[in-house]
Amino acid sequence: MSKILLVDDEPIQRQILKDFLEEQGFQVLEAENGKKALSMFEQEFIPLVLLDHRMPDMNGDEVLERLKQINPLVKVIMITAYGAVDTAVKVMKLGAVDFLEKPVDLKKLLGKVEKHLEAVEIEEDVQEVSESLHDLPVNFELYIGSSPSLREAISIAKRVAPTSWPVLLFGETGTGKELMARLIHELSPRKDRPFITVNCAALPESLFESELFGHVKGAFTGAHKDKKGMFAIADKGTIFLDEIGEMPIQLQAKLLRVLQEKTITPVGGTRSYKVDVRVISATNRNLKEMIKQGSFREDLYYRLNVFEIELPPLRERKEDIPELIEFFIQKYAPRPVNISDAAMDKLVKYHWPGNVRELEHTIQRVVTLCRSNTIKASDIHLEPLIEEEMPDNLQAKLETIERQEILKALKKSKWIQTKAAELLGISERVLRYKMKKYGIKRE
Repeated sequence: MSKILLVDDEPIQRQILKDFLEEQGFQVLEAENGKKALSMFEQEFIPLVLLDHRMPDMNGDEVLERLKQINPLVKVIMITAYGAVDTAVKVMKLGAVDFLEKPVDLKKLLGKVEKHLEAVEIEEDVQEVSESLHDLPVNFELYIGSSPSLREAISIAKRVAPTSWPVLLFGETGTGKELMARLIHELSPRKDRPFITVNCAALPESLFESELFGHVKGAFTGAHKDKKGMFAIADKGTIFLDEIGEMPIQLQAKLLRVLQEKTITPVGGTRSYKVDVRVISATNRNLKEMIKQGSFREDLYYRLNVFEIELPPLRERKEDIPELIEFFIQKYAPRPVNISDAAMDKLVKYHWPGNVRELEHTIQRVVTLCRSNTIKASDIHLEPLIEEEMPDNLQAKLETIERQEILKALKKSKWIQTKAAELLGISERVLRYKMKKYGIKRE
């Protein structure tokens, strides 16, 4: 049950909000002034604070500043007087994640509380996964970065991993679907059992059934002995069916039967065998459109898609690119290598149709062929942009807003970059890149 600290000097207002939130299933702690609120906040973990702006002993601005000093990640929703636009802008600059006007609209209150508590839970999931990654046998470079879309995907994976339910991964080529499948397996109770990958696009149709379900000796020409299929090998573990949209339609019915009955029958065999396999499948195709066209079975789609995770393309998580670049430079450079601001800017602006995989291969080539210890823009050769570029005037406006927000965060955190990065919800590496890009220096 999520805890919410409600800080307001008006007893009636506190009671109304407390009763409403408790009816929605939240645990509500009360404080009638700022001093008591800070004392309670120091004693226990409270992820969300509803804070009245006008209070007699210590106003909301002061309390907000102290709360952020104690825990920079706390979510604070400020309750302001009706129509106080200047106040609302001010409290957002000070670090409040949101604000509500009096009299409080309870429907709006619930929506904001749920939204920000979900963000807290996602961060907790990502932190747990990050700590687990150190002990795992795979390099999960996919998960470098702080973009919301990536963190949400990791959070879903963490929550679904302990179950045995099928998972369907959507994402473009190079977004890391196999890495996500491996992560789910490694975080699951099946982690000590086999993880078997099947590329549905690479198997000849004539061998598909034999590869998945096995065959008995003499089942067909060349079947000189019994052979176990991938499902039998993966028993008690996980099977990853990559590019599931490429599976021939006639074999989809057989896969559906295996998922329904949890048994396999080898090609040419008469006996069925029980299997306990967790199925994770992936595709970069639109399966719903394929269902309409008759090339993918609707009943199989719903069997595979008990849980769905969409992996964002790299162009939608550009804030993660500087960190990924630094990681790949350290991974592949044969000697210490730096990257110039112009080169970094060129890489960040590129659209990356091959996503993380293309970025990795690009950095691998660049650090191998680079003649100096600094990567220059001229060292990087990329395909011309296919997509339409963002209009210059819009790009300039967005960059101006981004620069202003970075400056606000730096000033608020007294130019301590770690704290400023936390306020902005980005990593310190990304912050340093952005400061270089916009020429921001300590005042």
